[in-house]
Amino acid sequence: MLEDLVAIGKIVAPHGVRGDVRIIPLTDFPERFQKLKTAYFDDGTRLSVESARQHKQFILLKFKELQDRNAVEGLRGKLVKVPRKDLVPLPEGHYYIFEIIGLKVYDIDGAYLGKVTNVMQTGSNDVYVVEGGNRPLLIPAIKEVVKEIDLDQGRMVIKPQEEWE
Repeated sequence: MLEDLVAIGKIVAPHGVRGDVRIIPLTDFPERFQKLKTAYFDDGTRLSVESARQHKQFILLKFKELQDRNAVEGLRGKLVKVPRKDLVPLPEGHYYIFEIIGLKVYDIDGAYLGKVTNVMQTGSNDVYVVEGGNRPLLIPAIKEVVKEIDLDQGRMVIKPQEEWE
């Protein structure tokens, strides 16, 4: 089950004395915390969510099983996870970052270029960092460049631009 979990937030600190935790959302859909019923952790722990609310750039989460600040102190730094099946469905042609990292990248002629090691979120479009050659390639995540993404095969096909050479 642990391999089917996806991180949606990181607990940074307790909040107050009643056992709330302050979470940095790691999702583009922070409203998902409002509907969260169970939080999962890497060590196999499951906690029932009593309440969730937005507080500045954080989410404040309260667990039914933990009722004071001392009880939640041990959660500091842990990732809050959900089953993959509970992820918000994305539109066709859109992918979660964790799905892109690790893909093998080929050019349209079939030459292997490397693996995606990181995704930089620049605002206008994501940029895939591909390592495997002499230096990392920065691939803009736009249709003119990324021609195919096949998650089942673990591969991406790109059309290198002339100005990259």
